[in-house]
Amino acid sequence: MTQTSGLDRRTFLKATIVAGGAVVFGFNLPLGTRAAERLGIEIDPAADFQPNAFIRIAKDGKVTVVVSQVEMGQGVYTSLPMIVADELEVEWSNVSYEAAPPDKAFINPAMGMQGTGGSSSVKGFFMPLRKSAAAVREMLVAAAAQSWNVSPDTCKAEGGKVIHAESKRSAAYGELLEAAAKIAPPKEPKLKDPKDFKYIGKAIKRLDSPDKVNGKAVFGIDVRVQGMLYATILRSPVIGGKVKTVDDAGAKAVKGVTHVVPLGYGVGVVADNFVNARKGRNALKVTWDDGAMATVSSETIMKSFADGADNKKGLVPKKIGDVAAAKATAAKTIDAVYWAPFLAHATMEPMNFTADVRADGAEVWGGIQAQMAVQGTVAKAAGVPIEKVKVNTTLLGGGFGRRFEMDYVVDAVLLSKAAGKPVKVIWTREDDMQNDFYRPGTYNKMSAGVDAAGKPVFWHHRVVNDAIMARVGPAFGFTLKDDQPDGTSFEGAHDLPYTFPNFQCDWVRVDTGVPVGFWRSVGSSHTAFSTECFMDEVAAAAGKDPLELRLSMLDPASRHAGVLKLAAEKAGWSTRPKAGVGRGIAVHESFGSFVAQVAEVTVAADGKVKVERVVCAVDCGQVVNPDTVAAQMEGGIVYGLSSALFNEITFKDGRVQQKNFNDYRTLRMSEMPKVEVHIVPSKAPHGGVGEPGTPPIAPALVNAIFAATGKRVRSLPIKPADLATKA
Repeated sequence: MTQTSGLDRRTFLKATIVAGGAVVFGFNLPLGTRAAERLGIEIDPAADFQPNAFIRIAKDGKVTVVVSQVEMGQGVYTSLPMIVADELEVEWSNVSYEAAPPDKAFINPAMGMQGTGGSSSVKGFFMPLRKSAAAVREMLVAAAAQSWNVSPDTCKAEGGKVIHAESKRSAAYGELLEAAAKIAPPKEPKLKDPKDFKYIGKAIKRLDSPDKVNGKAVFGIDVRVQGMLYATILRSPVIGGKVKTVDDAGAKAVKGVTHVVPLGYGVGVVADNFVNARKGRNALKVTWDDGAMATVSSETIMKSFADGADNKKGLVPKKIGDVAAAKATAAKTIDAVYWAPFLAHATMEPMNFTADVRADGAEVWGGIQAQMAVQGTVAKAAGVPIEKVKVNTTLLGGGFGRRFEMDYVVDAVLLSKAAGKPVKVIWTREDDMQNDFYRPGTYNKMSAGVDAAGKPVFWHHRVVNDAIMARVGPAFGFTLKDDQPDGTSFEGAHDLPYTFPNFQCDWVRVDTGVPVGFWRSVGSSHTAFSTECFMDEVAAAAGKDPLELRLSMLDPASRHAGVLKLAAEKAGWSTRPKAGVGRGIAVHESFGSFVAQVAEVTVAADGKVKVERVVCAVDCGQVVNPDTVAAQMEGGIVYGLSSALFNEITFKDGRVQQKNFNDYRTLRMSEMPKVEVHIVPSKAPHGGVGEPGTPPIAPALVNAIFAATGKRVRSLPIKPADLATKA
């Protein structure tokens, strides 16, 4: 049964009795778009972008929240159900979740697409889910009141029941489902007063943890399909290279190998298990057309960036006053170049995907960040109607933007189509490390000056890098023009929070040919490093404490100032650190959240850096689950420290030189510093938490190294040899 009475399409609600007598409530609610916010793309709100939330209530009162967002460690399978449970008035023990299928109904209003990224899950779904749950609650109350012939105003919902105190009657939600489905949904359901929240703002244990502990959790790598084969692909060792010739006799002679499939960009080997597929791959004899990238190296890329910084006219996202005039009269000028390297995502779960392509359709399984995009990609690659593609979303063993890409999806579809059977394609760590879509390397030419009193008088930041949106734009339905700025390249640099009378940020686009993509915190991952380290240089030139200078250039009531003060207070900034310990501070806003971090480090005589302690203060607006916020800050710090201390992707003869975790590694347990996270109480709109913990840690670390050694680090990763005082 479906009820649709008197509502426009953006507030439409339907209630449906499904098998077993449960009721499914679905809603379409208003939206805004992250795409529009970041890229200036106009999106018709009445067209394709309609966020949905689905609530299923069983006769036994169990509530299932169908979660649009994918779970990759960020806790969304708990935080979004918490929002529903609070507004719906049900016991937490009766709440579970399931992954949503691809559907326009599940478009994330903060992104403008069905996708998980941009730290947008709670930001996008907080109000839609509250309104959805509140409407269902009112329908259940109305159903009970109707059956008791009393006013709904005299009833209340509590603990999965509707209660009429005066007559001492009550009815469990499960008893009211059929009647509730006949109730016209309210246009404007009344939301709870936040002071009455039972779950929102409380530390709630994660719903997905037990299965991850007992081994029941299913990631893409765990998927098993009857009759499934396994595959691996030999790819060109040079970026963008193509297959020229293939001798597959050796591969086909390997026991268990069933198919060898030329793919143009590589050669797929399909077998009865992964070991045999690897053996077959190793027996291939392939010659390659290396293409245009064959002579590219890290040195040639760096030269193109330096040339671009010195000679190319850039786009100017922001300009205040006259930087050139201020530079001519400044008492002291500081110039520096900061380099942030190309980086890989290095997801812990190897990239993998399973596809079963048949003549009449396809079914696929895997860890993905964009269900609808996967559905469309599969349909196109398989040559089947999109409505005949079923997508099963598993847990993700790390995403960080890597599983937004479609390359591994296409691999599985093409090989299943060729084999005529279900095929799971598995990338080796080396495959992924050398064929990723990398965080762009960024060359930052910086200049600033102070007057005779030490007051900053100008700031000029020239950002030079590739444009991520030039590559991924077509997937969003547009092409980035040469004269069009890509906000992902300089976000965090052009919107610096500090007040300068003369300010300019410009961006120079250099197309290196390296495939670049979204990496955790995107542009902020490198702009925070260059801007917050250079602020320390300005403070030194001005003869001022780094914290005092920052605060003097911020609105005292700003959220930047708030987190800076909190982090400094908790870290004991006003006291001297122990002998040999350097202390550095940094602050950055990204994805609507404000994070300040203080790092304390020691540097050994051989230059090895040990991070002793990190104090983090975060203002992310209203908090749903503080445990999740703390965990995301901790995870962002580990991710950022790993990159700052150890990692870079380098190129030689068009080849990526790094291969595995031995030369591109993560912080080890023994290297983990003590981390303290302090959350600013706030009623401000929700900011993200999945990414904002990463940007400030590299500059806080580097500034701490300067405090400990007097040496400036302007290029990442940190090289112990540059800091060594003894061989």
